[in-house]
Amino acid sequence: MVRLRNKERLGENAKTMRWSNYFIPTLREDPADAEVISHKLLLRAGVIRQLSAGIYSLLPLGQRIALKVMQILREEMNAIGGQEFYLPALHPAEIWQESGRWDAIGDEMFRLKDRKNTDMCLGMTHEEVFTAIARNEIRSYKQLPQVWYQIQIKFRDEARPKSGLIRVRSFIMKDAYTFDVDRAGLDKSFMDQREAYKKIFTRCGIKFLIVEASSGAMGGSESDEFMARTPAGEDLIVSCPSCGYAANLEKATSRLTAMPDEAGLPAPEEFPTPGVRTIEDLVTFPGGAEASRQIKSLVYIATIGGDPRPVLVLMRGDHQLHETKLGDALGSTAVRPAHPEEIRELLGASAGSLGGVGAKDKARAAKMDLRIIADSSLKGRRNMTTGANKDDHHIRGVEIERDIPVDSWHELRIVESGEGCPRCDGGVLEVFKGMEIGHIFKLGTKYSDSMGATVLTQDGKQVPIVMGSYGIGVERIISAAVEQRHDEDGIIWPQSLAPFDVVVTITNMKQDDLRQTGEKLYSDLERAGLDVLLDDRDERAGVKFKDADLIGIPYRITIGKKVAEGVVELYDRRAKQSEDVKITDVVDRVQALALAGS
Repeated sequence: MVRLRNKERLGENAKTMRWSNYFIPTLREDPADAEVISHKLLLRAGVIRQLSAGIYSLLPLGQRIALKVMQILREEMNAIGGQEFYLPALHPAEIWQESGRWDAIGDEMFRLKDRKNTDMCLGMTHEEVFTAIARNEIRSYKQLPQVWYQIQIKFRDEARPKSGLIRVRSFIMKDAYTFDVDRAGLDKSFMDQREAYKKIFTRCGIKFLIVEASSGAMGGSESDEFMARTPAGEDLIVSCPSCGYAANLEKATSRLTAMPDEAGLPAPEEFPTPGVRTIEDLVTFPGGAEASRQIKSLVYIATIGGDPRPVLVLMRGDHQLHETKLGDALGSTAVRPAHPEEIRELLGASAGSLGGVGAKDKARAAKMDLRIIADSSLKGRRNMTTGANKDDHHIRGVEIERDIPVDSWHELRIVESGEGCPRCDGGVLEVFKGMEIGHIFKLGTKYSDSMGATVLTQDGKQVPIVMGSYGIGVERIISAAVEQRHDEDGIIWPQSLAPFDVVVTITNMKQDDLRQTGEKLYSDLERAGLDVLLDDRDERAGVKFKDADLIGIPYRITIGKKVAEGVVELYDRRAKQSEDVKITDVVDRVQALALAGS
């Protein structure tokens, strides 16, 4: 019955479900500008067409698939008490200014002015709009909790749109928001959404991981990303096969083998290092040090509290800094490497000769306030070598906590494959590519504080509403499904997303008995509530088979020579297996297979 209701909603009729008049512009070859497999196959299968960089049209097959994704989203959101809205995509600047994100978000936001010269933007997301509604309408704890969601077009001016539907400038997103009176309520709402997301991606046939992630410009205290493993992914995921630990590279930590250090010198000792500019140079320099016994010193400018200030970042010489981790540690969304002239003004030397010993004194002399933060892998290290803040000179015998006034310690480095799992003994981490298909945030009171959204508690106290935000990209689900489910012949849609459950292929339209059998079977399958496509084209059977495989319909019924014996061929696209089925039994057989696969 669900399928039949969906058909009524889609306005389908039997005439449009014939391949001869259905718009499916398939391509025989991979488009030259398509790089990842989902982009290639979605174009070849006639699911999408590009209008401009990062802007795609969904063709009839694509719209059917997207509507099936959206139906799953609605069902699972409604199951946890969600109420569907539809909000404007065009926003006045003032609500984004209220939240502070008008200035915090950079060029990725589409900004414009209307004819009255009023600043406007196209919505990247709808925290501000939903918060404004809550602020104006919710007064008491008795009206909470609330679960609101919408499925709507969003806009993001991506600098480098790529990979088909994976990184685009205009996209369909399901964004949900929860409103609670306290943190305990938020915790429950967050877990409700988390469980709903697991059901959504499972129903969509996607293999996924839940990873710890940075909240970035969204803000908040906690966030989880739902990631689909694929070589086309733009993110690196760290995972432990032993215990299931998973985190985005920007959030991941690892367990390092302890490094024993010699006692070293009673005080740091300066020595000349002419021509030494890099970690590798110092490794090969006579009297130098191996990379793991060096302190790498990096100068950044971070905007903290609205003001740019210098930060000296200390890393182990063989480790790499993750700039998102740095921004999170500093509470800054804007960090950049310092320019050479800024470095010299601050520390009196060039990059390659920098270090933490005496750095604050140098900065004070330059009338600057320098903050020093260090990666936790350096904690307790001694007998280390670092720059002397003097060109062509370094310092040996450095004991970190004795010689450098570190303001704070953080996990700043990029985790690598082969390192130990931080959660289980013996676990070894692997790093692989994945694409984000969903992201959930505990926003807390970030938006309600800035925008004045408050409620009265049971004891009459005025408190900010506690919020959560939860997003899923419709096109990303479509892309992830194709990335994970394809073969050399084309797409293999999961039953839940397939544009049609079954294609009835008449091998020879000029043969009356085949045509009549195909027409009747098509009608019988339709009446049974299945989504059916009748391939009634005047084409060779091989062409029809290739097209059906390319667009990924789960089952194909071939009306061929065995019709005279009362038999048709039923082909399972995923299993690549065929079976002969009596015509009288084939509807029940397909129904059973479709039900098992949904």
